[in-house]
Amino acid sequence: MPSTVTTTATGVPRAGSRPAGGRLSTRGLGVQFAGLTALNDIDLELHAGEILGLIGPNGAGKTTLVNALTGFQAHSGRLLLDDVDVTGHKPRNLSRAGVRRTFQNVRLFEEMTVIENIEVTGLGLGLSASQARHDAHELLEWFELTEHAHQPADSLPYGHERLLGIVRVMIAEPRFVLLDEPAAGLDESESDELLERLRAVPGRFGCGLMVIEHDMRMIMRLCDRLHVIDHGTTLAVGAADEIRTNARVIEAYLGTAATA
Repeated sequence: MPSTVTTTATGVPRAGSRPAGGRLSTRGLGVQFAGLTALNDIDLELHAGEILGLIGPNGAGKTTLVNALTGFQAHSGRLLLDDVDVTGHKPRNLSRAGVRRTFQNVRLFEEMTVIENIEVTGLGLGLSASQARHDAHELLEWFELTEHAHQPADSLPYGHERLLGIVRVMIAEPRFVLLDEPAAGLDESESDELLERLRAVPGRFGCGLMVIEHDMRMIMRLCDRLHVIDHGTTLAVGAADEIRTNARVIEAYLGTAATA
């Protein structure tokens, strides 16, 4: 692990430089589509080493927020990586700085093997061919996918496809990883296996992890904190036990009758 902090040309800490601590945060973030407000005045913080759950009813703005955090969506307000303002930076620049994400639909290079999918991601992030191959092998071993290394990606079972999507964003030492519904389509046993793997990620890789997930059974067991949004605004932020009994959150999910 490098002992000094290197930066990109814009002064953003480069992935792999590993400054101690650190956070990805927003200040007053907003998004509008054709005059309609999708997100309004969002203040969010994701700290290195923690697992943050981003939850809310369907249409609350969760994916839009992840898009803004990773440069895929223009927004008002500020996006900060540590104390550096990275508002308006492109996805490629944020990814090289260590801010990575997965998508709801797994996007693999289906004609490539499993290990090639990981290696090509590393090459795109600036690793040498030998370093990308070395890191890919280590990741496959840690995520217990080594036996599938030379299979075509499109031959994997669905659960392994989703896991490979996560593995790819872990190469080149990401600092913050945002997972958009990683357990979608998994059965209960597969979700439990994924939960145990994700729970170990911050300790093993030192990164902050943000997870969007509709599986409340999983999210309540996985996350250190939860950030709840509804109709594009922050509804509540706190530990799982606080959110579980929050009347406003219950109402947003289940309606006023359930709260009563």
